[in-house]
Amino acid sequence: MPGTPEHKPETIIAFDFGLRRIGVAVGQQVTRSASAIGVVANSSAGPDWQSVDRIIADWRPARLIVGVPSHADGTPSDFTARVLRFMDELRRYGRPVESTDENFSSREAGQMLAAQRALGLRGRVRKENIDSTAAVLIAERWLGKAGPGNPRENGTNLV
Repeated sequence: MPGTPEHKPETIIAFDFGLRRIGVAVGQQVTRSASAIGVVANSSAGPDWQSVDRIIADWRPARLIVGVPSHADGTPSDFTARVLRFMDELRRYGRPVESTDENFSSREAGQMLAAQRALGLRGRVRKENIDSTAAVLIAERWLGKAGPGNPRENGTNLV
């Protein structure tokens, strides 16, 4: 039961992995909502782990969520192996690392931000905004599936 000693609401950090940038968002089980934090640089040398270190230290999440892409039929995409390697590297923080579907999150984020711009609610849409908004969508998908007593109960994957 939520709020009991057996179940404390959790803070999560969600990542939208990309080759140049990794979108990052923080989510709360209490509200089942998330907010963009920003992006972490990524390159052929790997992610900016110092930035990830700061995010983990600042937010102290109970678990880390990563959006994993797949083809429409559910088979892994060419990009999936890179995302799974990133997930393995996140284990250095000693927290559960889980995955959720991220298909079309960047496209959906771009459409949402473009609609806000068209309504005059925001200025220019930058790629960094799309990446961090995609991370928000990933977090909210996971939070929407997480059962109140067991975050893995309703179909999320522990990878």
